[in-house]
Amino acid sequence: MKNFMRIASGLDTVPLNLAIQRRPEIWKADTYLRDYPQGPFGQIESILLRFPPRSVHETEEALKAHLENFDQHECVDQDVYKVLPEARPIVMGLMARVGGERLGRVIINKIAPGGRIFPHADTPVHAQYWDRFHVVLQSAPGVYFRTGDEDVYMAPGETWWFQNAEEHEVINNSNCDRIHMVVDIRTSKP
Repeated sequence: MKNFMRIASGLDTVPLNLAIQRRPEIWKADTYLRDYPQGPFGQIESILLRFPPRSVHETEEALKAHLENFDQHECVDQDVYKVLPEARPIVMGLMARVGGERLGRVIINKIAPGGRIFPHADTPVHAQYWDRFHVVLQSAPGVYFRTGDEDVYMAPGETWWFQNAEEHEVINNSNCDRIHMVVDIRTSKP
């Protein structure tokens, strides 16, 4: 396979799954991805653990000053990351496993049965800079994950790299929520 690579299996996701189950309100705390105009994520719920800083600039001058020093790859811990400390060892373990140099977005996405992430490709700048990993927290046969002309089923406890520069989509044809933790990591690339 050229668009997918399983890099780990047998990960104990129970502590993180239990922590999420005990705090259902965190799915509704930040709806940025779901509400993004024309975005592919209208049918998901997300927990943004790490994400680029978002700010509003009152004047053109303030916006210009912001953009002069703007690093589009910079991501910061969101408050909810402190509420889910069970995620941190998984993320840091993945960083160590793949030789990560910089941690980007960390997002937990949930797709309900019958839901989907619509076909899209990540921006070239983003896809060239980051490697994208999926840590499978919950899934079942019937979840269809396609990238390019390949598709895979990712089982709970597995971690996968995938090529997010290619068009990809996810369709949940199973009878349970599909929950993945998406982790962007900058690695040394040859």
